[in-house]
Amino acid sequence: MEDARESHLVSNRLTRWAAQRFLRFTGWKSEGNGPAARKFVLIAAPHTTNWDLIYMLAIAWDLDVDISWMGKHTIFRWPFGGLMKYLGGIPVRRNARKNAVEQMTAVFANRSTLALTVPAEGTRSYVPHWKSGFYHIARAANVPIVLGFLDYSRKLGGFGPEVIPTGNVSEDMDEIRAFYTASMAKYPEAFGDVRLKEEM
Repeated sequence: MEDARESHLVSNRLTRWAAQRFLRFTGWKSEGNGPAARKFVLIAAPHTTNWDLIYMLAIAWDLDVDISWMGKHTIFRWPFGGLMKYLGGIPVRRNARKNAVEQMTAVFANRSTLALTVPAEGTRSYVPHWKSGFYHIARAANVPIVLGFLDYSRKLGGFGPEVIPTGNVSEDMDEIRAFYTASMAKYPEAFGDVRLKEEM
């Protein structure tokens, strides 16, 4: 047990060191600290380029936050399954009786810490509304929504406020809308309205 703990600490130090070097090389900085909550759904926005994932991982590692993400269960097979899980992947079975919200709610219930990252836009291209999965997972799991951000205009990334989903979608989304602006995105024209389909 002690060896495993020490190995984990060494791994965290190495990833943080690598993240800090990458951010410095690219001119980026992390802002603030990691979230206070131990379990939360993390919105990854804006999402207009493949670089978003790389910068989000680097920012999270620099701030000592282990983020997780959902992936179709087939990508966790050999030979890359171990790497996917090491990078925070959580397999989701789309043909299972339970949908993704129910599966992730069960994962939250079985873990003491979990930062589940969800790209609310669902795609790098412009979309008229966000996907609501992040909201329903947070509400079902009774955890806050943390507003992660990447601001390309300032080359800054970090973790913003926590929003507690109340069930009043419009009011909760008003808090989220007030935080995100298109100017943050690498390609502002591809950043759609911060709005769920349920509000339209």
